[in-house]
Amino acid sequence: MTKYISKLLVALICLFIFSACSKEKSEKTAEETAISYIKDNFTKREVSIAMRDGVKLHTTIYSPKDTSQSYPILLKRTPYSCRPYGESEFPSRLGPNKFIMKEGYIFVYQDVRGRWMSEGTYDNMRAYIPNKKSDQDIDESSDTYDSIDWLVKNVANNNGNVGTYGISYPGFYSTYSAIDAHPALKAASPQACIGDFFFDDFHHNGAYLLSYFRATSVFGTPKDKPVDTAWYKTPDLKTQDQYQFFLDAGPLSNLNKYFQYESIDNPSLRKEDLVDDFFWQELIDHPNYDSVWQKKGIIQHLKNINPGVATMVVGGWFDAEDLYGPLETYKTIEKNNPDNYNTLVFGPWDHGGWSRDRVRTAVGNYYFGDSISYFFQQEIESRFFEHFLKNNGDQNSGLPEAYVYDTGKRKWSTYDSWPPENISRQKWFLNTNQHLSKFKEKEDFISFVSDIKRPVPYSEDIKTVFTPRKYMTDDQRFAARRPDVLVFETDILENDLTLAGDIHAKLQVATTGTDADWIVKIIDVHPSEMDEAPDELQDHLKMSNYHLMVRSEVMRGKFRNSFEYPEPFTPNKKTEVNIKLQDVYHTIKKGHKLQVQVQSTWFPLIDLNPQTFVPNIFKAKESDFKTQTHRVFTSSYIEFTVKNK
Repeated sequence: MTKYISKLLVALICLFIFSACSKEKSEKTAEETAISYIKDNFTKREVSIAMRDGVKLHTTIYSPKDTSQSYPILLKRTPYSCRPYGESEFPSRLGPNKFIMKEGYIFVYQDVRGRWMSEGTYDNMRAYIPNKKSDQDIDESSDTYDSIDWLVKNVANNNGNVGTYGISYPGFYSTYSAIDAHPALKAASPQACIGDFFFDDFHHNGAYLLSYFRATSVFGTPKDKPVDTAWYKTPDLKTQDQYQFFLDAGPLSNLNKYFQYESIDNPSLRKEDLVDDFFWQELIDHPNYDSVWQKKGIIQHLKNINPGVATMVVGGWFDAEDLYGPLETYKTIEKNNPDNYNTLVFGPWDHGGWSRDRVRTAVGNYYFGDSISYFFQQEIESRFFEHFLKNNGDQNSGLPEAYVYDTGKRKWSTYDSWPPENISRQKWFLNTNQHLSKFKEKEDFISFVSDIKRPVPYSEDIKTVFTPRKYMTDDQRFAARRPDVLVFETDILENDLTLAGDIHAKLQVATTGTDADWIVKIIDVHPSEMDEAPDELQDHLKMSNYHLMVRSEVMRGKFRNSFEYPEPFTPNKKTEVNIKLQDVYHTIKKGHKLQVQVQSTWFPLIDLNPQTFVPNIFKAKESDFKTQTHRVFTSSYIEFTVKNK
């Protein structure tokens, strides 16, 4: 019997190894097959395109080998490299999705100024220059214009129409392309696009995002010549417990050592030549929303979009990096350019999830369905570029103004505007009995202690990550059970409640200190007895009573009246703090409960507020950090945008 069991175990182990090897082999074969397809159907060419100031940008062109017809150009400008380099090297995919790759386009990739194989000096979110007076006045708009001008004049078999696209930072460059656009640019699709570094990515309403700490060197390490391999080095925290690491590190100034070039393996630099990472230094020098950040933001410059450029802004409702950017990009273009073709697509995705070649759609623990991204790629994205780059390109594209996914009902909706027209505003008050009510009770308050040594974690996960994407749908029960998190909840809903638009938290607060962060989270509390299970990815979690975070945001209290000119709180004085939470499209279904959580720490997603006023958080001292007691008054309320029946 023992011998039989031993043989069975050996057989099972061999079967496991064979299956793993087979899977690896099949994945490798799939990638090789994709590369072979591109080699067989496209000609690759690498060129250096001279900008108006003489700086040359490395550009890679993939043209269809079938030259019997002309093709539109799809251009992606990126700071993340247009590898693989070398005209004999090919990628496994071209274009924004695998369907477009086979539909007849010329695909162009470009390293932006100062990155990778391109010449020039890189500037993190280079400021737009509205009135250029000479060829030395360059920005990303002029670089895109010069690139498109060269492409339509020098790439064979192009039909004279160009489209731009990109996700995240490349999305920012796609937005930029529509300003002072080249006449050949007909379509731009900014996706998860950066809008302003003071409100997304590195900051949220003035609070510095520690989750981006390790990304700083990626954008702040200069290079002195074109390179085809990474020249920067991200900090090694030497631990998987980022909560403990940042708690032990103390003030942000203690992190300066990670951004000196002596921490980067570059023997050509002498010690006396070492300088700090230029972007980290920029963060230190500009802690407030001053003219530097105001110029770098792209949202305020979306006033003169060429009417000939159709825009399709794409985002994910659970994007941990860039939620502000795409929503504000769409809304600002719509407001300032009402006659332009401008459409919005938002689905149940994290950062860039719509572009992945994956059937299953889930964010963290929460499953939304199958083939949602494929639907977007085939029925929305491909149709957009097809219409504006190959067909007549008129306003009648057949696509709605807004294609949005209800993350509660788990289904798509289409509207002629966003937010939809049939909406109203509802106020829900924060009552002392932890009840969320439409009725305001007699003025009172709830207090809690915000212990600077025991900040509220943003997630239960113990790991070091570049950006914590899954936290956007994390179960919030762990936070609800802490004494320094206030919880306000409705009774079980008797009817569906569809949130469709932005959310505003109108808080009345007080603190024993002179500063504080205020975090508001909107939560869909699932029934204890579930008749359906969206998904369960972690063994210790069950969808029974799952506290799904629908939206959340922070306001650094000192910026409550002005992001440019911070001001302290007066201790123990009732003070108004307003927080705009970004849009949602989510139905809290009948049988669920709507919950609001309010807290003052969210660690280490954001840095610790000292809870005493300091002019520059990057120069705060250990002695500035104090435990304080905060109050939230019952005159506080959350204003929801609600879709009417």
